Amino acid sequence: MTEPLRLGIAGLGTVGVGIVRIIQKHAALLEARSGRPVVISAVSARSRTKNRDVNLSDYDWEDDPVTLATREDIDVFVEVMGGSEGPAKDATEAAIRAGKDVVTANKALLAIHGQALAEAAEVAGRVIRFEAAVAGGIPVVKALTEGLAGNEITRVMGVMNGSCNYILTRMEDAGLSYEAVFDEANQLGYLEADPELDVGGIDAAHKLALLSSIAFGTQVDFDAVELEGIGAITIDDIRQAADMGFKIKLLGVAQLTGRGLEQRMSPCLVPDTSPLGQLQGGTNMVVLEGDAVSQIVLRGPGAGEGPTASAVMGDVMDIARGMRLSTFGQPAKTLRKARAARAAVPAPYYLRMQLLDKPGALAKVAHALGEAGISINRMRQYEHGDATAPVLIVTHKTTQTALDEALADFRATGVVSGDPVAIRIEAV
Repeated sequence: MTEPLRLGIAGLGTVGVGIVRIIQKHAALLEARSGRPVVISAVSARSRTKNRDVNLSDYDWEDDPVTLATREDIDVFVEVMGGSEGPAKDATEAAIRAGKDVVTANKALLAIHGQALAEAAEVAGRVIRFEAAVAGGIPVVKALTEGLAGNEITRVMGVMNGSCNYILTRMEDAGLSYEAVFDEANQLGYLEADPELDVGGIDAAHKLALLSSIAFGTQVDFDAVELEGIGAITIDDIRQAADMGFKIKLLGVAQLTGRGLEQRMSPCLVPDTSPLGQLQGGTNMVVLEGDAVSQIVLRGPGAGEGPTASAVMGDVMDIARGMRLSTFGQPAKTLRKARAARAAVPAPYYLRMQLLDKPGALAKVAHALGEAGISINRMRQYEHGDATAPVLIVTHKTTQTALDEALADFRATGVVSGDPVAIRIEAV
Protein backbone atom coordinates (compact mmCIF):
# COMPACT_ATOMS: atom_id res chain seq x y z
CA MET A 1 0.00 0.00 0.00
CA THR A 2 1.24 3.50 -0.86
CA GLU A 3 2.48 5.40 2.18
CA PRO A 4 0.08 8.11 3.43
CA LEU A 5 0.90 11.79 3.29
CA ARG A 6 0.97 12.88 6.93
CA LEU A 7 0.00 16.40 7.95
CA GLY A 8 0.69 18.50 11.02
CA ILE A 9 -1.78 21.38 11.27
CA ALA A 10 -0.79 24.48 13.26
CA GLY A 11 -3.80 26.65 13.95
CA LEU A 12 -7.34 25.47 14.59
CA GLY A 13 -9.30 28.59 13.86
CA THR A 14 -11.79 28.87 11.03
CA VAL A 15 -9.40 27.66 8.32
CA GLY A 16 -7.71 24.92 10.36
CA VAL A 17 -11.05 23.42 11.34
CA GLY A 18 -12.14 23.62 7.70
CA ILE A 19 -9.11 21.56 6.67
CA VAL A 20 -9.89 18.91 9.29
CA ARG A 21 -13.49 18.72 8.07
CA ILE A 22 -12.46 18.24 4.44
CA ILE A 23 -10.03 15.44 5.32
CA GLN A 24 -12.57 13.70 7.53
CA LYS A 25 -15.40 14.06 5.01
CA HIS A 26 -13.50 13.27 1.82
CA ALA A 27 -10.82 10.77 2.89
CA ALA A 28 -11.71 8.27 0.17
CA LEU A 29 -12.00 10.95 -2.50
CA LEU A 30 -8.63 12.47 -1.59
CA GLU A 31 -6.97 9.05 -1.75
CA ALA A 32 -8.55 8.26 -5.10
CA ARG A 33 -7.42 11.56 -6.60
CA SER A 34 -3.89 11.60 -5.21
CA GLY A 35 -3.13 7.89 -5.23
CA ARG A 36 -2.34 7.80 -1.52
CA PRO A 37 -4.13 8.42 1.80
CA VAL A 38 -3.97 11.95 3.21
CA VAL A 39 -4.03 11.86 7.01
CA ILE A 40 -3.52 14.13 10.00
CA SER A 41 -0.85 13.05 12.49
CA ALA A 42 -0.96 15.95 14.95
CA VAL A 43 -2.37 19.43 15.53
CA SER A 44 -1.49 22.53 17.52
CA ALA A 45 -3.44 25.55 18.72
CA ARG A 46 -3.56 27.99 21.60
CA SER A 47 -6.34 26.20 23.49
CA ARG A 48 -7.01 22.50 23.86
CA THR A 49 -10.38 23.03 25.55
CA LYS A 50 -12.08 25.30 23.04
CA ASN A 51 -15.18 23.78 21.41
CA ARG A 52 -14.48 23.61 17.68
CA ASP A 53 -17.39 21.34 16.68
CA VAL A 54 -15.03 18.84 15.08
CA ASN A 55 -13.56 15.59 16.39
CA LEU A 56 -9.84 15.96 17.13
CA SER A 57 -9.47 12.93 19.40
CA ASP A 58 -7.63 10.85 16.80
CA TYR A 59 -4.76 13.32 16.49
CA ASP A 60 -1.80 14.00 18.76
CA TRP A 61 -1.68 17.49 20.28
CA GLU A 62 1.35 19.75 20.53
CA ASP A 63 1.18 22.97 22.52
CA ASP A 64 4.24 24.33 20.70
CA PRO A 65 3.90 24.66 16.88
CA VAL A 66 7.68 24.44 16.53
CA THR A 67 7.59 21.00 18.15
CA LEU A 68 4.76 20.04 15.80
CA ALA A 69 6.76 21.22 12.80
CA THR A 70 9.67 18.95 13.63
CA ARG A 71 7.81 15.72 14.48
CA GLU A 72 9.08 12.66 12.65
CA ASP A 73 5.56 11.51 11.79
CA ILE A 74 4.61 14.48 9.61
CA ASP A 75 5.56 15.10 5.99
CA VAL A 76 3.80 18.44 5.47
CA PHE A 77 3.57 21.29 7.96
CA VAL A 78 0.29 23.17 7.40
CA GLU A 79 0.56 26.67 8.89
CA VAL A 80 -2.74 28.51 9.33
CA MET A 81 -1.93 30.52 12.46
CA GLY A 82 -1.21 33.85 10.77
CA GLY A 83 1.21 36.64 11.60
CA SER A 84 4.45 37.69 9.97
CA GLU A 85 6.60 37.05 13.05
CA GLY A 86 6.60 34.91 16.17
CA PRO A 87 5.29 31.32 16.22
CA ALA A 88 4.27 31.23 12.56
CA LYS A 89 7.71 32.27 11.31
CA ASP A 90 9.61 30.18 13.88
CA ALA A 91 7.59 27.04 13.13
CA THR A 92 7.81 27.45 9.36
CA GLU A 93 11.58 27.85 9.51
CA ALA A 94 11.82 24.84 11.84
CA ALA A 95 9.74 22.73 9.46
CA ILE A 96 12.02 23.53 6.54
CA ARG A 97 15.14 22.74 8.57
CA ALA A 98 13.53 19.43 9.58
CA GLY A 99 12.92 18.48 5.95
CA LYS A 100 9.18 19.11 5.81
CA ASP A 101 7.18 20.62 2.97
CA VAL A 102 5.07 23.63 3.96
CA VAL A 103 1.56 24.68 3.00
CA THR A 104 0.49 28.05 4.37
CA ALA A 105 -2.35 30.56 4.19
CA ASN A 106 -0.14 33.28 5.69
CA LYS A 107 0.22 36.16 3.23
CA ALA A 108 1.88 38.49 5.75
CA LEU A 109 4.63 35.97 6.48
CA LEU A 110 5.45 35.43 2.82
CA ALA A 111 5.06 39.08 1.79
CA ILE A 112 7.74 40.03 4.31
CA HIS A 113 9.94 36.92 4.53
CA GLY A 114 9.04 35.09 1.32
CA GLN A 115 12.40 35.40 -0.42
CA ALA A 116 14.40 34.08 2.53
CA LEU A 117 11.94 31.24 3.17
CA ALA A 118 11.88 30.25 -0.50
CA GLU A 119 15.68 30.13 -0.66
CA ALA A 120 15.83 28.06 2.54
CA ALA A 121 13.24 25.63 1.19
CA GLU A 122 15.13 25.13 -2.05
CA VAL A 123 18.41 24.49 -0.24
CA ALA A 124 16.62 21.87 1.86
CA GLY A 125 14.91 20.34 -1.18
CA ARG A 126 11.46 21.27 0.15
CA VAL A 127 8.51 23.18 -1.29
CA ILE A 128 6.35 26.00 0.08
CA ARG A 129 2.83 26.27 -1.33
CA PHE A 130 0.52 29.20 -0.55
CA GLU A 131 -2.60 29.18 -2.74
CA ALA A 132 -4.76 29.95 0.30
CA ALA A 133 -2.78 33.13 1.05
CA VAL A 134 -4.15 34.97 -2.01
CA ALA A 135 -7.84 35.48 -2.84
CA GLY A 136 -9.21 32.59 -0.78
CA GLY A 137 -10.75 29.90 -2.94
CA ILE A 138 -9.67 31.41 -6.28
CA PRO A 139 -6.79 29.32 -7.75
CA VAL A 140 -4.84 32.37 -8.93
CA VAL A 141 -1.39 31.16 -7.78
CA LYS A 142 -1.89 27.92 -9.69
CA ALA A 143 -3.09 29.88 -12.72
CA LEU A 144 0.09 31.98 -12.77
CA THR A 145 2.61 29.25 -11.95
CA GLU A 146 1.08 26.54 -14.13
CA GLY A 147 -1.72 27.48 -16.52
CA LEU A 148 -0.11 30.73 -17.71
CA ALA A 149 3.52 29.63 -17.43
CA GLY A 150 3.96 30.08 -21.20
CA ASN A 151 2.96 33.76 -21.06
CA GLU A 152 4.87 36.92 -20.41
CA ILE A 153 2.54 38.53 -17.87
CA THR A 154 1.89 42.18 -18.62
CA ARG A 155 -0.47 43.16 -15.80
CA VAL A 156 -2.04 41.74 -12.63
CA MET A 157 -5.06 43.53 -11.27
CA GLY A 158 -7.85 42.77 -8.88
CA VAL A 159 -10.12 43.23 -5.90
CA MET A 160 -8.39 41.15 -3.23
CA ASN A 161 -10.11 42.14 0.00
CA GLY A 162 -13.74 41.14 0.33
CA SER A 163 -14.33 43.27 3.41
CA CYS A 164 -13.46 46.46 1.54
CA ASN A 165 -15.59 45.44 -1.43
CA TYR A 166 -18.48 44.75 0.95
CA ILE A 167 -18.13 48.20 2.51
CA LEU A 168 -18.02 50.03 -0.83
CA THR A 169 -20.94 48.15 -2.38
CA ARG A 170 -22.99 48.41 0.81
CA MET A 171 -22.42 52.17 0.92
CA GLU A 172 -23.76 52.47 -2.61
CA ASP A 173 -26.71 50.08 -2.23
CA ALA A 174 -27.92 51.49 1.10
CA GLY A 175 -26.83 55.11 0.68
CA LEU A 176 -24.88 54.93 3.94
CA SER A 177 -21.73 56.72 5.03
CA TYR A 178 -18.37 55.00 5.27
CA GLU A 179 -18.45 55.28 9.07
CA ALA A 180 -21.88 53.62 9.31
CA VAL A 181 -20.95 50.69 7.08
CA PHE A 182 -17.56 50.28 8.78
CA ASP A 183 -19.33 49.89 12.13
CA GLU A 184 -21.79 47.43 10.59
CA ALA A 185 -19.03 45.33 9.03
CA ASN A 186 -17.11 45.32 12.30
CA GLN A 187 -20.15 44.13 14.25
CA LEU A 188 -20.78 41.37 11.70
CA GLY A 189 -17.21 40.12 12.15
CA TYR A 190 -16.16 40.95 8.58
CA LEU A 191 -13.06 42.91 9.67
CA GLU A 192 -9.78 41.75 11.18
CA ALA A 193 -9.09 42.33 14.89
CA ASP A 194 -7.04 45.28 13.61
CA PRO A 195 -9.47 46.70 10.99
CA GLU A 196 -6.69 48.78 9.43
CA LEU A 197 -5.34 45.57 7.89
CA ASP A 198 -8.52 45.49 5.80
CA VAL A 199 -9.64 49.08 5.23
CA GLY A 200 -6.08 50.38 5.09
CA GLY A 201 -5.34 48.03 2.19
CA ILE A 202 -2.52 46.19 4.01
CA ASP A 203 -4.04 42.71 3.72
CA ALA A 204 -4.69 43.14 0.01
CA ALA A 205 -1.23 44.64 -0.55
CA HIS A 206 0.38 41.53 0.94
CA LYS A 207 -1.47 39.49 -1.67
CA LEU A 208 -0.52 41.81 -4.51
CA ALA A 209 3.17 41.61 -3.57
CA LEU A 210 3.03 37.80 -3.78
CA LEU A 211 1.31 37.80 -7.17
CA SER A 212 3.81 40.36 -8.48
CA SER A 213 6.70 38.09 -7.61
CA ILE A 214 5.21 35.17 -9.52
CA ALA A 215 4.04 37.25 -12.48
CA PHE A 216 7.26 39.18 -13.10
CA GLY A 217 9.99 36.93 -11.70
CA THR A 218 10.96 39.43 -9.01
CA GLN A 219 11.71 39.20 -5.32
CA VAL A 220 8.74 39.91 -3.08
CA ASP A 221 8.85 43.57 -2.08
CA PHE A 222 5.86 44.50 0.06
CA ASP A 223 7.52 47.75 1.16
CA ALA A 224 7.44 48.98 -2.46
CA VAL A 225 3.64 48.74 -2.75
CA GLU A 226 2.03 52.20 -2.95
CA LEU A 227 -0.69 51.92 -0.34
CA GLU A 228 -3.90 53.84 0.22
CA GLY A 229 -7.01 52.58 2.00
CA ILE A 230 -10.69 53.38 1.54
CA GLY A 231 -11.18 55.57 4.62
CA ALA A 232 -11.37 58.82 2.62
CA ILE A 233 -14.08 57.58 0.23
CA THR A 234 -17.42 59.30 0.84
CA ILE A 235 -20.94 58.41 -0.23
CA ASP A 236 -20.78 61.51 -2.45
CA ASP A 237 -17.75 60.07 -4.27
CA ILE A 238 -19.64 56.83 -4.87
CA ARG A 239 -22.78 58.59 -6.11
CA GLN A 240 -20.95 61.06 -8.30
CA ALA A 241 -18.68 58.41 -9.78
CA ALA A 242 -21.83 56.41 -10.60
CA ASP A 243 -23.27 59.46 -12.37
CA MET A 244 -20.26 59.37 -14.67
CA GLY A 245 -20.42 55.61 -15.33
CA PHE A 246 -17.89 54.33 -12.77
CA LYS A 247 -17.65 52.21 -9.63
CA ILE A 248 -15.07 52.73 -6.88
CA LYS A 249 -13.04 49.65 -5.89
CA LEU A 250 -10.00 49.05 -3.71
CA LEU A 251 -7.89 47.83 -6.59
CA GLY A 252 -4.49 46.22 -6.65
CA VAL A 253 -2.46 46.75 -9.82
CA ALA A 254 1.01 45.47 -10.68
CA GLN A 255 2.85 45.93 -13.96
CA LEU A 256 6.46 45.94 -15.06
CA THR A 257 7.47 48.99 -17.10
CA GLY A 258 10.69 50.42 -18.44
CA ARG A 259 10.94 52.46 -15.25
CA GLY A 260 10.54 49.46 -12.95
CA LEU A 261 7.87 47.50 -11.14
CA GLU A 262 4.70 49.43 -10.36
CA GLN A 263 2.72 47.99 -7.44
CA ARG A 264 -0.17 49.90 -5.92
CA MET A 265 -3.17 49.14 -3.79
CA SER A 266 -5.55 52.08 -3.77
CA PRO A 267 -9.12 53.14 -4.49
CA CYS A 268 -9.66 53.31 -8.26
CA LEU A 269 -12.55 53.93 -10.59
CA VAL A 270 -13.47 51.19 -13.05
CA PRO A 271 -16.21 51.23 -15.71
CA ASP A 272 -19.49 50.12 -14.17
CA THR A 273 -20.06 47.69 -17.06
CA SER A 274 -16.71 45.91 -16.54
CA PRO A 275 -16.38 42.63 -14.60
CA LEU A 276 -14.69 44.50 -11.75
CA GLY A 277 -17.36 47.18 -11.80
CA GLN A 278 -20.10 44.58 -11.40
CA LEU A 279 -18.39 42.79 -8.51
CA GLN A 280 -20.60 42.83 -5.43
CA GLY A 281 -20.26 42.09 -1.72
CA GLY A 282 -17.37 40.12 -0.29
CA THR A 283 -16.37 38.42 -3.54
CA ASN A 284 -12.81 38.69 -4.91
CA MET A 285 -11.77 39.02 -8.54
CA VAL A 286 -8.32 38.84 -10.13
CA VAL A 287 -7.59 39.88 -13.72
CA LEU A 288 -4.47 38.42 -15.34
CA GLU A 289 -3.10 39.69 -18.66
CA GLY A 290 -0.48 37.86 -20.72
CA ASP A 291 1.01 38.26 -24.17
CA ALA A 292 -0.40 34.96 -25.46
CA VAL A 293 -3.64 34.57 -23.52
CA SER A 294 -4.67 38.25 -23.56
CA GLN A 295 -6.92 38.61 -20.50
CA ILE A 296 -8.53 36.14 -18.12
CA VAL A 297 -10.79 36.90 -15.16
CA LEU A 298 -10.96 34.76 -12.03
CA ARG A 299 -13.83 35.37 -9.61
CA GLY A 300 -14.82 33.69 -6.36
CA PRO A 301 -15.00 33.79 -2.56
CA GLY A 302 -11.95 35.47 -1.07
CA ALA A 303 -12.18 34.18 2.49
CA GLY A 304 -14.08 31.91 4.84
CA GLU A 305 -13.71 28.39 6.17
CA GLY A 306 -14.64 26.43 3.06
CA PRO A 307 -12.93 28.47 0.31
CA THR A 308 -9.65 28.93 2.18
CA ALA A 309 -9.50 25.32 3.39
CA SER A 310 -10.22 24.25 -0.17
CA ALA A 311 -7.19 26.21 -1.38
CA VAL A 312 -4.99 24.64 1.33
CA MET A 313 -6.11 21.18 0.30
CA GLY A 314 -5.37 21.93 -3.35
CA ASP A 315 -1.74 22.49 -2.37
CA VAL A 316 -1.71 19.40 -0.15
CA MET A 317 -3.03 17.31 -3.03
CA ASP A 318 -0.32 18.56 -5.37
CA ILE A 319 2.33 17.49 -2.86
CA ALA A 320 0.60 14.11 -2.44
CA ARG A 321 0.78 13.65 -6.22
CA GLY A 322 4.49 14.42 -6.24
CA MET A 323 4.38 17.89 -7.81
CA ARG A 324 7.45 19.95 -6.85
CA LEU A 325 7.23 23.60 -7.90
CA SER A 326 9.40 26.52 -6.88
CA THR A 327 7.69 28.81 -4.38
CA PHE A 328 7.29 31.76 -6.73
CA GLY A 329 7.24 29.86 -10.01
CA GLN A 330 10.98 29.80 -10.64
CA PRO A 331 14.06 29.10 -8.48
CA ALA A 332 14.31 31.71 -5.74
CA LYS A 333 17.95 32.48 -6.57
CA THR A 334 16.89 33.60 -10.06
CA LEU A 335 14.32 36.12 -8.83
CA ARG A 336 15.64 39.62 -9.49
CA LYS A 337 15.20 42.62 -7.25
CA ALA A 338 13.01 45.04 -9.17
CA ARG A 339 13.38 48.79 -9.18
CA ALA A 340 10.23 50.32 -7.69
CA ALA A 341 8.27 52.63 -9.99
CA ARG A 342 5.60 55.04 -8.79
CA ALA A 343 2.48 55.06 -10.99
CA ALA A 344 4.59 55.21 -14.13
CA VAL A 345 1.81 54.32 -16.57
CA PRO A 346 -0.40 57.30 -17.54
CA ALA A 347 -4.12 57.06 -16.78
CA PRO A 348 -7.17 59.30 -16.58
CA TYR A 349 -8.17 60.58 -13.15
CA TYR A 350 -11.39 61.50 -11.38
CA LEU A 351 -11.09 64.77 -9.43
CA ARG A 352 -13.58 66.06 -6.88
CA MET A 353 -13.21 69.44 -5.24
CA GLN A 354 -15.21 72.17 -3.51
CA LEU A 355 -14.88 75.47 -5.35
CA LEU A 356 -15.58 78.79 -3.67
CA ASP A 357 -18.47 80.66 -5.24
CA LYS A 358 -16.28 83.29 -6.91
CA PRO A 359 -16.16 84.57 -10.50
CA GLY A 360 -13.51 82.78 -12.54
CA ALA A 361 -13.02 79.99 -10.02
CA LEU A 362 -13.49 77.22 -12.56
CA ALA A 363 -11.22 78.96 -15.04
CA LYS A 364 -8.42 79.06 -12.47
CA VAL A 365 -8.70 75.31 -11.87
CA ALA A 366 -8.73 74.61 -15.62
CA HIS A 367 -5.67 76.84 -16.02
CA ALA A 368 -3.79 74.93 -13.29
CA LEU A 369 -4.55 71.65 -15.05
CA GLY A 370 -3.43 73.08 -18.38
CA GLU A 371 -0.17 74.37 -16.92
CA ALA A 372 0.54 70.80 -15.70
CA GLY A 373 -0.17 69.45 -19.17
CA ILE A 374 -3.48 67.84 -18.21
CA SER A 375 -6.53 68.12 -20.46
CA ILE A 376 -10.14 67.79 -19.31
CA ASN A 377 -12.32 65.02 -20.72
CA ARG A 378 -15.53 65.68 -18.80
CA MET A 379 -16.65 68.08 -16.12
CA ARG A 380 -19.75 68.38 -13.96
CA GLN A 381 -20.81 71.02 -11.45
CA TYR A 382 -23.56 70.32 -8.94
CA GLU A 383 -26.08 72.74 -7.51
CA HIS A 384 -25.16 74.25 -4.19
CA GLY A 385 -26.74 76.28 -1.45
CA ASP A 386 -23.75 77.69 0.41
CA ALA A 387 -20.46 79.37 -0.37
CA THR A 388 -18.93 76.39 -2.18
CA ALA A 389 -19.96 74.15 -5.06
CA PRO A 390 -18.91 70.53 -5.72
CA VAL A 391 -17.15 70.11 -9.07
CA LEU A 392 -16.16 66.83 -10.74
CA ILE A 393 -13.56 66.54 -13.45
CA VAL A 394 -12.48 63.49 -15.44
CA THR A 395 -9.13 64.09 -17.10
CA HIS A 396 -7.56 62.53 -20.15
CA LYS A 397 -4.57 60.26 -19.49
CA THR A 398 -1.86 61.88 -17.43
CA THR A 399 0.99 60.92 -15.13
CA GLN A 400 0.97 60.93 -11.35
CA THR A 401 3.76 63.53 -11.45
CA ALA A 402 1.70 65.92 -13.55
CA LEU A 403 -1.33 65.35 -11.35
CA ASP A 404 0.65 66.09 -8.19
CA GLU A 405 1.82 69.35 -9.78
CA ALA A 406 -1.75 70.34 -10.62
CA LEU A 407 -3.02 69.51 -7.14
CA ALA A 408 -0.28 71.65 -5.61
CA ASP A 409 -1.24 74.51 -7.92
CA PHE A 410 -4.90 74.19 -6.92
CA ARG A 411 -3.99 75.32 -3.42
CA ALA A 412 -2.41 78.47 -4.79
CA THR A 413 -5.51 79.49 -6.76
CA GLY A 414 -7.39 80.57 -3.64
CA VAL A 415 -10.65 79.12 -4.99
CA VAL A 416 -10.44 75.49 -3.81
CA SER A 417 -11.85 74.76 -0.36
CA GLY A 418 -10.24 71.85 1.47
CA ASP A 419 -8.24 69.06 -0.14
CA PRO A 420 -9.32 67.79 -3.56
CA VAL A 421 -9.95 64.06 -3.99
CA ALA A 422 -8.07 62.39 -6.88
CA ILE A 423 -8.82 58.80 -7.86
CA ARG A 424 -7.15 56.96 -10.71
CA ILE A 425 -9.35 55.42 -13.42
CA GLU A 426 -8.20 51.99 -14.56
CA ALA A 427 -8.95 50.55 -18.00
CA VAL A 428 -10.30 47.02 -17.62
